[in-house]
Amino acid sequence: MPEGDTIFRTARSLNQALGGRLVTGFETALAGLARVNDDAPLVGRMVERVESRGKWCLMHFSRGQSGAEPLILVTHMLMSGSWHLYRSGERWRMPRRAMRCVVRTEAYEAVAFHVPIAEFHTARSLARSSQVPKLGPDVLAEEFTPQTGVARLESYAREHPEAEVGVVLLNQRVLAGLGNVYKSEVAFAAQVNPWRTVETLTRTETERLVEFALRYMRANVVDGKGDGIVTYTGHRRTTRSMDSEDRVWVYRRSGQECRRCGATIQMRKQGTQARSTYWCPECQR
Repeated sequence: MPEGDTIFRTARSLNQALGGRLVTGFETALAGLARVNDDAPLVGRMVERVESRGKWCLMHFSRGQSGAEPLILVTHMLMSGSWHLYRSGERWRMPRRAMRCVVRTEAYEAVAFHVPIAEFHTARSLARSSQVPKLGPDVLAEEFTPQTGVARLESYAREHPEAEVGVVLLNQRVLAGLGNVYKSEVAFAAQVNPWRTVETLTRTETERLVEFALRYMRANVVDGKGDGIVTYTGHRRTTRSMDSEDRVWVYRRSGQECRRCGATIQMRKQGTQARSTYWCPECQR
């Protein structure tokens, strides 16, 4: 499943290509999107901006030519979805049957492939949505600070003291954007056992969890600087090694030696969703 850094980079690239430009074409294979487009066509609207909120991507469109309300195309990738960006006329790298929707401008077209959740909203309907408005602070948002993250974790710990650290780090209503990779990597870097309950965390440990969450996620969205449109294609990294085999500390390294102490990395399913959690039994006692 794409994590918040992937969606952040996706939204940034889409915004660089489409932001401030008129929509010249739209098509979709999804009946829900088609119905809205029939009633309030996208063609002629401007793409005002594209943003990420946690693991959600929001594409904002201006009012329609007939004065129809501004629209927001809200997408979530879940396990298999992705947005691709092509120059006009460029051949797609995935089959047409995988297309869910296409937004075209004069120079570019953005294609959503295998996207399982794609909905049009107005600002009012989005505010009533059961998902996006209930997200916790986005770790990659400009306004996010370590203090914001610590306060949110401590508040949640008071309400749900028995919740396990690994489960809480994945809870998008606590901190938005962290996924299964970062859950394990952040807990390792902070030297916190992911099976502990959040009520046992000290202030210092909570601060370390937030510090590494922010550090790792920001380090993985550094592409895209300058005027060019950059689509990130590298591997997610939490170590400083340039070797692709050494790019993470514990994730998917069950049975291998810990890079710090040499102990054997362990893995166990955690939470009601049975997500894989990796940790070092020595570094994270």
